[in-house]
This record gives sequence, structure tokens and C-alpha cells, in this order.
Amino acid sequence: MVARWVPFAGAGAAVVVVGVIAAVVLVPQNPEQVPREPDAPSLTFAEQAPAPQSAAEPTGPGLIGLVDADWVSRTAATTGIPRQAVLAYGAAALNAAETSPECGIGWNTLAGIGYAESDHGRHGGATFEENGHVSPKIFGVPLDGTSTAHIPDTDNGEFDETADIDRAIGPMQIIPQTWRSWPSDANGDLVPDPHNIYDAALAAANYLCNATTDFRTPEGWAAGIAAYNADPTYMTTVATAAQSYLDITRG
Repeated sequence: MVARWVPFAGAGAAVVVVGVIAAVVLVPQNPEQVPREPDAPSLTFAEQAPAPQSAAEPTGPGLIGLVDADWVSRTAATTGIPRQAVLAYGAAALNAAETSPECGIGWNTLAGIGYAESDHGRHGGATFEENGHVSPKIFGVPLDGTSTAHIPDTDNGEFDETADIDRAIGPMQIIPQTWRSWPSDANGDLVPDPHNIYDAALAAANYLCNATTDFRTPEGWAAGIAAYNADPTYMTTVATAAQSYLDITRG
């Protein structure tokens, strides 16, 4: 079982300073939803789940309308992950399977990252609106070099609402400079938003698939996660969660 929930500096931060944790250790809200045996070895790789089922007919606008609703409901019920987050991870993985089949990223790896970064958008009591927006917004600590990477302001507060230093943003904790490179719109509202789980998960998948060659291999998986955050503890947290989500959904 995962013994703690550790929010880390998000996408791209580890490229600046390797292995620096950007936030405090918090007690997990739902540790039982990521089961592991107490004496299980630390994982450094997770198998990749197959692409989720596609909807027979689009159920709504954007990429999220292409994911089978029954698959989303079953997966959310089995894992305890909020339905909007499951839909976001599934849509991003389904899109990656179509546009970057060599990437091989599974929805479970995106879920592992979502768990490590914000407990699937639940950090600080936040919840999802139906449109995927997280409320209240989730921000990481200022990346001012105090036990974190030092990242000067790059967005004048446009995304992270602070104009003197950068901080990670949204349920996937993407830093502003990374979001500028990978703005994404998965819900079809034509407004890329890092505080929207649908958009943020798609951006994370796009970033990760650009960072490595094949998530289905241990080497490729490790390279991809290290591009998001190179801290070894972070990699173990993501791998353990991702493998657990796959195991409990395939019975």
C-alpha cells in the first residue's frame, strides 16, 4: 500500500534541477485505492494498460467524447479515481494510441502521475466541476530555490497567478513554461486550460510522448517519467500507483 502521498514539482521542473521535491509530504486522502503488499519491492516500472474502449458514437465534443462511458464508470468505481479524472486519462491515452502509437503510454501511467501530483485533483479539498475544471485551483509552492528547483517567472502570473516566480499549476502540476509549449484542449471548448483535468492530462501525455520512445519498456518508461520529474521517490510513487491501477482493473 502506498504509505504517503507526495505532491512533487510537475512537468518540466526536473529538467532544471534533478531530484528536488517541490512540496511537503501530505497524508493521502485515499491510500487504500492504491493497494500494494507492505513488503512489496519498490517499483521503477509499470506495465501499460491497453487503450480504453472507444465510444460507439461520440458522446460529446472534443476527445473526451470518444471514450466509452461504461469504461469510464467501471474504471472510476474500481479505482476510486474521480470520474472526470478517469475520463481525462482515458481520452489522453486513447489520443496517444491514435496519434503516437510508438509512445505506448497507458491511462494508468497518467493516473499514477495524477495521483502523485494532486491526488487526482483532490489536493486541499479541491473537486472537479462537470466540465473538468478543478475548484479551487491547485498551485504548487513557489519554485524559488528553497528546497525546490529555482524557476524565475515565465508567465507574468497568467497561469500561476504569481508574477515574481513560477509555480506548478493544475491537477497535473505542469509548470507555466511547459504549458506554453504544450497547450491542449481535450474537451472541445477551444480554451486550453491547465486547471482543467481534461486539457491538463492531454498536455501531459503529449509532453511525455515527446520525451521518450516507448513507455512499454522499462527504459522508455523511466526516461519519460524522469522528464516529468527525475526524483527517484517520485518514480517509485508513480510506478506503484500505475501498476496498482492496472492490476485492480484487470482483476
